[in-house]
Amino acid sequence: MDWTEKYRPSSLSEIRGNDKARDALQEWADTWEDHREAVVLHGSPGIGKTSAAHALANDEGWSVIELNASDSRTKDVIERVAGEAAKSGTLTMGEAGRRVVILDEADNLHGNVDRGGSAAITSLVKEASQPMILIANEFYDMSRGLRNACEDIEFRDVSKRSIVPVLRDLCRKEGIEYDDDALDQIADMNSGDLRGAVKDLQALAEGRDRITADDVVTGERDRTEGVFNYLDTVIKEAGAEEALKASYDVDETPDDLINWIEDNMPKDYEGEELAVAYDFLANADVWLGRVRATQNYTFWRYASDNMTAGVAAARREPKGGWTRYGPPSYWSKLGRSRGTRNTRDYIAQQIAEAGGVSMSTARREILPHLSVMTHHCKNRELTVAMAAKYDLDPKHVSFITGSGEDTNKVQSIVEDAERLREERAVENAGGAFDNAHAGETEPEEADDEAADADAADSGAGAAQASLGATPSDEESAESSSTDASGSDGDDSADQDDAEDDDGQAGLTDFM
Repeated sequence: MDWTEKYRPSSLSEIRGNDKARDALQEWADTWEDHREAVVLHGSPGIGKTSAAHALANDEGWSVIELNASDSRTKDVIERVAGEAAKSGTLTMGEAGRRVVILDEADNLHGNVDRGGSAAITSLVKEASQPMILIANEFYDMSRGLRNACEDIEFRDVSKRSIVPVLRDLCRKEGIEYDDDALDQIADMNSGDLRGAVKDLQALAEGRDRITADDVVTGERDRTEGVFNYLDTVIKEAGAEEALKASYDVDETPDDLINWIEDNMPKDYEGEELAVAYDFLANADVWLGRVRATQNYTFWRYASDNMTAGVAAARREPKGGWTRYGPPSYWSKLGRSRGTRNTRDYIAQQIAEAGGVSMSTARREILPHLSVMTHHCKNRELTVAMAAKYDLDPKHVSFITGSGEDTNKVQSIVEDAERLREERAVENAGGAFDNAHAGETEPEEADDEAADADAADSGAGAAQASLGATPSDEESAESSSTDASGSDGDDSADQDDAEDDDGQAGLTDFM
């Protein structure tokens, strides 16, 4: 049995390494009747967030309804299951007492795939008559509306001095003798991940009645050297079939293994053999892309065939000597760009939710056009409308426009966007990209104003119209171009039909 489940804390007092967060969670529960807010527990994976939620429920005698955002993303499911549990309690068969709804992976509610799930959760946490606990790894991957509707408690990485006593306790319970150095090394290897440390301890204890420091070093070395030994096998030594079979013993997923091979292969291959090997890696990457798109992991076999047998078969002459192989440079690049990618993905998420498109479409097709049209905030009105529509912070506006996050211009745009959102909420007049007086302006006047704004933005209107056009309809594209230049005529009918009845103009033409 998995030790992380076997020894899961049954009481909040047993949670290790996050005393401050533990006490804050207890206080939230004790005062829930006064504030009736949901709470978000956020922090790195494996540090005890979900365990703390269940331990609290056990302490309080609350029955638990648990959902995972990765599995239950639609609005209907959330309202039916979580809503029923948090409001009337039918799902608990009439049990007395409190019921707590625990929603794990709450930061995975984003994009078109959720079909209203994020909005449903936000609405639910505001109306729930029962406690709700949301679990998230990345707090800022949640929508601002959901974050603002909840109290938040941060769980920090568990320190080494908190992990080691847990490992000692598990060894005593399992009758395993140990060297102190061995447990110290396991704690060091897992860098704050208590769950990972417990899993490593269980793996090392398998078949042993004592764990030594050498056991830990050997286990770590075997995993690392296995990759380097395999690189020698596939690049220098083995034939196609042998390289494929040897890959079965490598403790790396195909997504990681392809990066190891790609980065180190040019150190030994050149000319034709390098070109052929890259062809095989390209094919492998296509198959990995299909896995990510379809979640059909049977495609991994085709990726593995290409990146192992294919690369080995590309070798034209024997390779000898020693080569200094190293970890994929891609990993270090990801680390350096993580903050930028998180900002980009948050913006794409907001665009996807507002426009009913996929994250990919928002990231690749819409975001670049927004950047051009709002470059350095030159079209201030459009930039304010964009920030309001997508609920953007200064760093997000700065990312899109290329302006400094802390400039007065960006700060004032965000402030104006917030006011615009508030006005829209009061008027209930639709999206933030409506004309500021859409309810008072005749459609023809709104069209004229939009045309003036487009003309003043150095061609941004033309890009806007062309993106809104249907690629397969040449006449529609021509009429969009004509409209962008300020001309009227029958050819503009298709674009007029695409606009909202209230004269809505601007970036909604893209959606």
